Amino acid sequence: MNLKAGLLGGGSWGTTVASLIARNAPVKIWARCADTVNEINDNHSNSKYLPGATLNSKLVATHCIEEAVSGCDVLVMGVPSQHFRSVLQQASEHIRPWVPVISLTKGLEAGTELRMTEIINEVLPGHPVGVLTGPNLAREIIAGQAAAGVMAMEDEIIVRALQELFHSGLFRVYTNTDLVGCELGGVLKNIIAIAVGMGDGQGAGDNTRSALITRGLAEITRLGVAMGGRTETFAGLAGMGDLIATCTSPQSRNRHVGYELGKGRSLDEVISEMLMVAEGVKSAPTVVALGKRYGVEMPITGDVFSVLQGERTPRQAFRGLLKSSVGSESEPG
Repeated sequence: MNLKAGLLGGGSWGTTVASLIARNAPVKIWARCADTVNEINDNHSNSKYLPGATLNSKLVATHCIEEAVSGCDVLVMGVPSQHFRSVLQQASEHIRPWVPVISLTKGLEAGTELRMTEIINEVLPGHPVGVLTGPNLAREIIAGQAAAGVMAMEDEIIVRALQELFHSGLFRVYTNTDLVGCELGGVLKNIIAIAVGMGDGQGAGDNTRSALITRGLAEITRLGVAMGGRTETFAGLAGMGDLIATCTSPQSRNRHVGYELGKGRSLDEVISEMLMVAEGVKSAPTVVALGKRYGVEMPITGDVFSVLQGERTPRQAFRGLLKSSVGSESEPG
């Protein structure tokens, strides 16, 4: 391809996506850590986040944001939500006009309740924005296992043009014009995964897990549609697909947090041992606030939030979910 890409963020998913892009087009990845940059350039690996994986030999790393951004035709943001705005502001000094900006981050900004694409619109008005999302566990994809993702932008022409940049080998990329729905699906499923993990940590069975995933999907669909997403999006890869992977995989950071909480460990203890961010922990307060703003009942999210705040134990929350009143399947609860 004639396009050149810049990718900001040297974590597991950012590095994986950069390696995928390198098969199709020149790409420079920016990472904060000089050791990570040197390892990618010298050894074609990122052992801190992707132990044992071999990266595409064409991938070039840098710890200079200007070098990654100034000549790119597409900018990809793989930065955690709490650093997203500050890194993007640094990039804004070097990016050319009208360059599309694609987010990989499945979180919300604390304090503003903004999605990552809304932050892009604020910091870089006029730039086309999009997300790459779906059931994408980085270690499986970098190992060459088959997977599928969704590239979402409101402009159908641009999203189809960029689809080929990410589509690679056994990683199939579909397109969608429901930017809001796709982005929210990636955010909201993290909290349901914490709930499922809490059940697994307490020894819940497969039936319980299935019920939580299904009711969780109904819950995130209600909020997603109220915020402007399309119902069918939440039945696809960005909704149900991502939810299943995040709720069932041992590689899921959010499920891991819930699992350890379910075993009786404290949140601070669990988080202190984790190398990467569990976005659901950071997003939960914002999602609860959004549910109230849009008048959407979210019992599972509410119970997860109460545990994360230390107001209830996982066992108390789980008992509350199991004892909640029942009605029509189309109703909350």
